[in-house]
Amino acid sequence: MPAIRPNSHEALTSRLRAAGCVFAEDEARLLIAAAPTPEALESMASRRVAGLPLEHLLGWAEFCGLRIAVDTGVFVPRRRTEFLVRQAAALLDAWRRESSAAVPSPVVIDLCCGSGAVGAALAALAGPVELHGADIDSAAVACARTNVAPLGGEVHEGDLYAPLPAELRGRVRVLAVNAPYVPSADIETMPQEARLHEPRACLDGGVDGLEVQRRVAAGARQWLAPGGHVLIETSRRQAGQTARILRRHGLAAGILRSEELGATVVAGVHRPSS
Repeated sequence: MPAIRPNSHEALTSRLRAAGCVFAEDEARLLIAAAPTPEALESMASRRVAGLPLEHLLGWAEFCGLRIAVDTGVFVPRRRTEFLVRQAAALLDAWRRESSAAVPSPVVIDLCCGSGAVGAALAALAGPVELHGADIDSAAVACARTNVAPLGGEVHEGDLYAPLPAELRGRVRVLAVNAPYVPSADIETMPQEARLHEPRACLDGGVDGLEVQRRVAAGARQWLAPGGHVLIETSRRQAGQTARILRRHGLAAGILRSEELGATVVAGVHRPSS
């Protein structure tokens, strides 16, 4: 196929639409702007038609008004996760209003951080914060460091809480969690962009989709400060179970929803016994 001419927005839009791209016109505009040559544009268009996520082609994703670097093979932040960020930012703002003027920067952990989008957006919206991210995938950790290092954050490689500095125990004001919650049997029904081009470990939540959430909940109280919150993105169908999991581990829990974004977050708070 000949290289696409730089001004061929209409032709590229038609090609992307035929491949099933819902926002074909916007994608065509972004690809044309990113491609330095017609040959590069043709290569990018062919890979997009084959199912590679647009964000992996561009090298970035828009999230909470920020450009988040996203490397090939790293989980692409979803727009619905902006709801998690905004709920966390509101909690941090409320905590600051209720605290004395001399309080230090609150500790925020972005667990299962992927590209670090949640932590970076929280630091931008509700900073200053002491930001830490953690992920088990080395490619994700490298990508996240690119995004959070300019904000003074640190990213640790390892399984859930294991790589976090011990001195953070009992100090975390917000624990933001976008752990995998897709049931294993449902992975094959996902769009090919996700199931073929994102690590399965960042999608697969086990038999019922809640296995990682259970492990997160089991350790949350050890890390949260008194009055600290854990916020877990989940699905509308799973939210009741997620809330019950948090309650079984000693946290008060409630369900938050955004119809606009199609997002569901379960928020748990650590209220120590007096």
